Parts: sequence; C-alpha cells; structure tokens
Amino acid sequence: MFASRPVVHPLEVAAPADPAQQPPGVLMKDLPGMPGTPGGLGLRVLQLLLAAISLAAMSSTVDFASVTAFSYLIATTILQCLWSLTVAIVDIYALLVKHCLRNRRTVALFAIGDGITWAGSFSGACMAAGVTTLIDTDLDMCYENHCANFQTAVAMEFMCCFSLLPSLLLNLYSIASSRG
Repeated sequence: MFASRPVVHPLEVAAPADPAQQPPGVLMKDLPGMPGTPGGLGLRVLQLLLAAISLAAMSSTVDFASVTAFSYLIATTILQCLWSLTVAIVDIYALLVKHCLRNRRTVALFAIGDGITWAGSFSGACMAAGVTTLIDTDLDMCYENHCANFQTAVAMEFMCCFSLLPSLLLNLYSIASSRG
C-alpha cells in the first residue's frame, strides 16, 4: 500500500533544425495546398476563377433557365464561388497574421465544406454535360441553342471540381493524421 509514486518533470527540448533528424511519426507542419498556405490560397483562387468562368458562360445564355440541369449547375457554381471566396479570405488572413490553420475543428470544417461543394459541383456538371450531349449529339439542335457556352460552362465546372480535389484530400489527410 505504500508504493512510491514517480514524479515526472517535463523537459523542454528544441526541435532539430534539420528535417532529416525529425523522429519518426512527426508530420510536416504545413503541406503545400493546406489551408493557410500560399499553395492553399492558390488552389482557392483557381477554384474561384474556374467557377466564375463557368457561371459567366452559362448565365450569358438566355435559355439556360428552361433546363433544370443548367439551373442546378448555376446554383452549385454560385455555391462553389461563395465557398472558395470565403476560404480564400480566411487563407489571406492566416497568411497575413502568420496564423496556422492546423486546428482539427477548422480543418474538419474545411473538409466538410469541400466535400459538400465538390459533390454538388460534380453532380451539377455531370447533369449539365448529359443535357449538353443530348442537345448537341442526339437531337442535333445546336443551331437553335448556345452549345458552345454550355460546353464551356460544363468544362470549366469539371475543371473546378478537379481543382477542388487536392484541397479536399489534403484536409481529409490532415484530419486523419492529427493526434487527439
């Protein structure tokens, strides 16, 4: 019953300057493309630019509202623009004040937002691509419609989805590799 209880005194140890000397299991502080890094800001600006081009191409036609798939593409593209702009503003703020966005809750929020916007944008682009193919190839009615604008909008939205994937995957990786 009178067992001794050890006392542990923590020591502060400086991290090695050389990354090769890091102990195994220690992750890099910020991967390129993570939120709050210049690469992450670049991805968000690219996503915003591609979504804005898609939105401009689709909304420049007068008959996009007559097709539900095109209206859905417009809605998801607006959501993508708003999400990318919001996260780009957060990235700019984090870079200006040199704040690390490796907080588990913050990264989880970014991952959920990226996942929702990716799924919506990808489904909208797929639906609009199907209708565009129907109009162009199957019905051969491109002379009556704005097929070039529709195809441009769909292509830009697909490219936006593909530029969103690195952000989504890096955020999921960060959540999975974080401790606690």
